[in-house]
Amino acid sequence: MAEILVLGAGLNGLVTAMLLARDGHSVTILERDEAPPGNDAENVWLEWQRPGVNQFRQLHFMLPRWRTLMQRELPAVLDQLIAFGGSRLNVFDQLPATVTGGRRDGDERFETVTARRPVLEAAAATVAQRTHAVSIRRGVKVTGLLTGPAIIAAAPHVTGVVIDGGAVLRADLVVDATGRRSPVGAMIESAGGRRPHEEREDSGFVYYARHFRSTDGSRPAVLGPLLQHFDSLSVLTLPADNNTWGVGFTTSARDKQLRGLRDASAWQAALKLYPTAAQWGEADPITDVQVISGIEDRYHRYVVDGEPVVTGLVAIGDAWACTNPSLGRGASIGMLHACVLRDLLRDVGPDQPEKLVRRFDEITESTVTPLYRMTLAFDRHRLNEIAADVAGETYQTSDASWAMTKALYAAAPQDPDVLRAYVSVASMLCTPPEALAAPGMVAKVLTLGANAPQYPTPGPNRAELLATIATAR
Repeated sequence: MAEILVLGAGLNGLVTAMLLARDGHSVTILERDEAPPGNDAENVWLEWQRPGVNQFRQLHFMLPRWRTLMQRELPAVLDQLIAFGGSRLNVFDQLPATVTGGRRDGDERFETVTARRPVLEAAAATVAQRTHAVSIRRGVKVTGLLTGPAIIAAAPHVTGVVIDGGAVLRADLVVDATGRRSPVGAMIESAGGRRPHEEREDSGFVYYARHFRSTDGSRPAVLGPLLQHFDSLSVLTLPADNNTWGVGFTTSARDKQLRGLRDASAWQAALKLYPTAAQWGEADPITDVQVISGIEDRYHRYVVDGEPVVTGLVAIGDAWACTNPSLGRGASIGMLHACVLRDLLRDVGPDQPEKLVRRFDEITESTVTPLYRMTLAFDRHRLNEIAADVAGETYQTSDASWAMTKALYAAAPQDPDVLRAYVSVASMLCTPPEALAAPGMVAKVLTLGANAPQYPTPGPNRAELLATIATAR
């Protein structure tokens, strides 16, 4: 059993710490933000400050894959989330029975528990604080890595961290869970090693979002998927906790003409143009329009040219790889990654540092990286499609997988079997190839969706959208 330092008390850091502590390790979480969460959802939403997380009050939704993993591994977090007012719902049951064909055995896999991010993180932190062998130290800034004798030439061996003021904290293993803007790569370089391999590109999306609250406890009718695609933009409609929900427009950061969506009046007027989403704006707003952009897709690999760049340290979740958040996959991928680390440590301890780093890289590449690549491919195609919309053109690509993705989306509302396949993919319960492997599924998808309009859900064309925004401002 090991002494482990987890850097970052975000959701992935908290989950990792709890998983490792339940396996007998002693885990200390170091978090640079000082304020702890409270124990009241409304105060957490209004008052808890997390300046280290710039998307802290942006749209958030937990996929059924995450709920499945949490139910198996850390059910107390789900219980606490519900106690804080989190919503337990079945994303499939939200759709009209005329579309789903009614409830079937197996549809329980689409259940989830979700909330706004501050409430979600507060629930996880509450459970972590009472978890044996987990200690959370807030207001601690890690400034560098403590190293010992190298295990591999030119690769620093991390034996702990240096914190503000020069104090050192020693550990058998350091886990980087500091998120998408992790400073640890630069720290490895400062310790005499090579930076991890990094792939980085601007995801190119910008989000214009608002949160709403119901005054009578009701929730808007669900008339389409949580993420709906239209000419020039996509619309997110996300249930949350305590009779709240979030709505957001996702479009290209290069689309200057849609920057008018920053204005609340223009935002509200634009939402009314979309018949399957307009009802989500018919409530009391609890935020103004929140804008987030400059989100990068990043991927790191800590074994470069066959050699580890560091030992005694691994990175998980967004600190390892992160993508556009509109698909909502970050928490699920982070939970999967945490389970990979927990399971590996049962076989390979920190006292085998080179083997641990190599095996973690191998398993990550075979089980988690494909999910990142799949998400990145979707992002690139969607951005190119939006760019074509802006130019008044039709997006063309030779990538057959994108054509199948579009066909699956278009066919889903027309057939209950295809709909279940689509929702399974959107929920991260399976990959597109797995969903399409069902007997007769490809034929159904192509028959119903291959010749569908580019945007089968009713909505305005670009000229109508721009005119509405200009008039409403």
